[in-house]
Amino acid sequence: MKLWKKGHDVDSLIEKFTVGNDHILDAALVGYDCKASLAHAKMLAQIGVLNKNEISQLSEGLREIGRLASIGEFVIKQEDEDCHTAIENYLTEHFGEVGKKIHTGRSRNDQVLTALRLYEKEELSQIRDAAKALRDAISKRIKESGNIPLPGYTHMQKAMPSSVGMLFGAYQSALEDDLQMIDDALKIIDKSPLGSAAGYGVPALDIDRRLTARLLGFSGVIENPIYCQNSRGKFETLLIDCLCHILMDLNKMASDLILFSMAEFGFFSLPEELCTGSSIMPQKKNPDVLELVRAQYSIVIGYSVQVKSLYGGLISGYNRDMQLSKEPVMRSIDTAKLCLHVIELVFSKLRINKEACKKAMSQELYATEEAYKLVKKGMPFREAYRQIGKKFS
Repeated sequence: MKLWKKGHDVDSLIEKFTVGNDHILDAALVGYDCKASLAHAKMLAQIGVLNKNEISQLSEGLREIGRLASIGEFVIKQEDEDCHTAIENYLTEHFGEVGKKIHTGRSRNDQVLTALRLYEKEELSQIRDAAKALRDAISKRIKESGNIPLPGYTHMQKAMPSSVGMLFGAYQSALEDDLQMIDDALKIIDKSPLGSAAGYGVPALDIDRRLTARLLGFSGVIENPIYCQNSRGKFETLLIDCLCHILMDLNKMASDLILFSMAEFGFFSLPEELCTGSSIMPQKKNPDVLELVRAQYSIVIGYSVQVKSLYGGLISGYNRDMQLSKEPVMRSIDTAKLCLHVIELVFSKLRINKEACKKAMSQELYATEEAYKLVKKGMPFREAYRQIGKKFS
């Protein structure tokens, strides 16, 4: 039964349109909503709304829902609309009146916010771990092959001497900044919206928002209940923009590896198990994996624009528009996590052709060094620049 139902049925087309695919997406949120519901129930017990027996029943029911969800057997139907309704319906069906009490002091508005924030915190933590694993994989390759010389390029032309270590070190430095951005995003997101209800607090009940925040592992609460609702979309764009920076760096890595693994360069190569082939050209060994990682940066930028566009122009408080932010957020998270794992595998198996790298270290790469040798002998830099420039013209 719908939580808001008051005796009339909704047209089937309207139901399908308003539910969208939330009943599918919410499979990822069931565990988090159960966790939040249990914390909320414990708080209700503390203020006298629930007794010990009711808490015991709810705990049993929520644990069972979590178990069923973990094996894919907790079904959220379209008529449920979302996981919050499906969970409450299950509790009411199996435990009677106590199931009807669980929503006391809550709205689906702060329910979904709380489940999303718990989900986002967990997923960002996993992305941080994946970024660290990639950083460490790159660090290992630097230790193994960092001294191998490599041409440095500007304007896609040979410029100055570089090395595998310098190039890979740039990736490592980028990931360090990405890790800092993840930590900053987590610090902002790590505040509980639970207890803000529909965005204007809970009248008549002396609920304890700090208790539920502690039980859920949040560092604090979002104090203003309206801002709890206004934060939906704002915090999510912060998260996606953080992921965009990660994918921007993966895009750069993929672009470099695609270019430098071309036969014309031959600095790097991918083993066959990381490549695909052609349906017509027998000789092809294609770096499709890198091309797709490179492309995902653009896809996630699109998700960021989606959420920002949904958020813009809305008045303060809850607006149903933000329901449509759930999918781009989830897809962005899944994409970033998968791409990090893929690129870590690429770096762990990447072959570095030492001889090709050394062979590419042609004389013009040392032109700037030659000019500075003249400077050290007392020649003005601009004169040294022109003199060496004539040598390579």
